Amino acid sequence: MSPSPLQTLIRLQRRRHAEGLWLAAICAAVVGGASTLLLGLSGWFITASFLAGLAGLASAQAFNVLLPSATIRLLAILRTGARYGERLSGHAAALKSLAAIRPVLFSALAAAPPAEALSLSGGEASARLVQDVDAIETRFVRLSAPWGAGAAVTAGLGLGALAGWGPALAILVSAAAALLIARALARRFSAPAGREIQTRIGALKDATASLSAAAPELRAFGLEAYARQTLARRGEAVDQARLAAARARGWIAVSQATVLGLAVVAAVLLAAPAGAALAALAGLAATMAVEGVGAMASAFDQDGAADQAAERLDGVLRHAPRPATETDLPGLDLHFAGQDFSAGSRIAITGASGSGKTTLLERLMALRPSKAGDLRLGGHDLAGLDLARVRAAFALAPQDAALIAGTVADNLRLAAPDATEEAMWAALTDAALDTRIRAAPAGLNTWLGDNGERLSGGERRRLSLARAYLRPAPWLLLDEPTEGLDAATETRLLDRLIARLDRTGQGLVLVSHRPSPVAICERTVTLSAPST
Repeated sequence: MSPSPLQTLIRLQRRRHAEGLWLAAICAAVVGGASTLLLGLSGWFITASFLAGLAGLASAQAFNVLLPSATIRLLAILRTGARYGERLSGHAAALKSLAAIRPVLFSALAAAPPAEALSLSGGEASARLVQDVDAIETRFVRLSAPWGAGAAVTAGLGLGALAGWGPALAILVSAAAALLIARALARRFSAPAGREIQTRIGALKDATASLSAAAPELRAFGLEAYARQTLARRGEAVDQARLAAARARGWIAVSQATVLGLAVVAAVLLAAPAGAALAALAGLAATMAVEGVGAMASAFDQDGAADQAAERLDGVLRHAPRPATETDLPGLDLHFAGQDFSAGSRIAITGASGSGKTTLLERLMALRPSKAGDLRLGGHDLAGLDLARVRAAFALAPQDAALIAGTVADNLRLAAPDATEEAMWAALTDAALDTRIRAAPAGLNTWLGDNGERLSGGERRRLSLARAYLRPAPWLLLDEPTEGLDAATETRLLDRLIARLDRTGQGLVLVSHRPSPVAICERTVTLSAPST
């Protein structure tokens, strides 16, 4: 059976961070072994010292205090240092791996087919990138758990054997029982609860994102109570799943405590013939051996959430990211609406609301699927072309301009990461937004807030237009670029657009209901509204 995309990615990250993961495993083994030896030896030392004192002065003076004391101190130092090393190296490797996985996941989201990409809401996409990736951290951190458990059980067996084979066997059986019971309980209770947590948190984030986006409308129509109730229901569903997970952890803890108690009793009774000191040693060795298995039990408890997260991530990662593609021609011919358009043409798309004008632009950008033969780019059926090649041919300024929470420069550089300040100012000038940005104290470094909330609707649209200008594509796709602008600003923007097109030779596909933008185009395509 071939590995899933996520498994392949995890294996790659494990190889890249093998040094840190191996160090964490070695440190875990030192922690497990040293903890068991430390407690067992301490129990033997305290009991033997007490018995030597009871036996009289001569026996007390003959008892070697220095060697056990020094060994106990050494084990304590080793345990503390190794525990720090395990946490530091293991979590560092895990966090670096997660940091490398998230960009790959985002690239896969961008490479998904349009129909699938559009079905994934912003909240759900956020849940995949944050919550689900966090859940698979256990795939890295848990790698050291078997080493620690193995060392703890091995040390326990060695100490138990000093008192006879009976205590050693009791320790081995108890550790195995603790492991098997924890595994069974995790599969029965923890796994379903963990899966539900991942799914329900995703639904909560989805609802939060959608309601936050509609916050002005919700306030305007007095629907704040509806929003609160919706989020409360989603939150309660998450709480119920977490409560089930807590109950599962409780049952695992009860099972571990029960097995531990039985292990201590059995080890002490079986070691009693060897003397009180060795019986104390065996009992405490049994305690630490069973507790050493606890790290494995904790990993089992997290399997459900990690497995569900892996399924959700694999659904996205199966779309392999494609490398960016450069078009090899200064312009590409287009075919749509049954007509051919040469490179550099200026085409206006008109029609009644709902006739599919915006949908046409999105299909040209391969943001929506298109039927075979409906659209052609450079003589090729657009439906059969690579997404990266199609999108490299167009620069889109949508009607609903989406801006990131960042500066003006951050938003502009989405289209051209290497754009110079000179190029950004030129694009802002052509979009008739330069005066507004120059007036801001920070200029290009002006913070815009979430989705450009510090700009007006028209300013957001013009910033989106400037961003499209920065993309070196043969065709500009502009959706209602002058909507919401006054007549003077519209005239200034269109004059600069004409000058830019004359200078660059780019083609233009423009959607508008207004006569002025349509007038700058050489050809007009009028779409008919679908019949009802």
